[in-house]
Amino acid sequence: MRKVIETQRAPGAIGPYVQGVDLGSMLFTSGQIPVCPQTGEVADDVAAQARQSLDNVKAIVEAAGLGVDDIVKTTVFVSDLNDFATINDTYKQFFDEHHATYPTRSCVQVARLPKDVKLEIEAIAVRGR
Repeated sequence: MRKVIETQRAPGAIGPYVQGVDLGSMLFTSGQIPVCPQTGEVADDVAAQARQSLDNVKAIVEAAGLGVDDIVKTTVFVSDLNDFATINDTYKQFFDEHHATYPTRSCVQVARLPKDVKLEIEAIAVRGR
């Protein structure tokens, strides 16, 4: 079973891809940049960008009928690793706020991201753990 996940609570795809794919037992999200789905705006502050990207991931996960605690893996792409401590603090607050187990994570610096944002986050969630 393969189901495309789409929600208005996260920004629409800006290319030939979907927000998420639900395979029944696993959900894969596309990388979420910090675009507010209601306004299309991007905050300047890296902490606000991290929170928005996480909220966008959460919206896709919830659209698939899962929750933040079902996220088992994230990948964080950052344009400047000097922002890592700030992003890490926001990331920790997000998962603590949702009483969720911290997922495994990779974090890599990249040369550039769409719309010149400071970070992008993708996730894998598992159903029925």
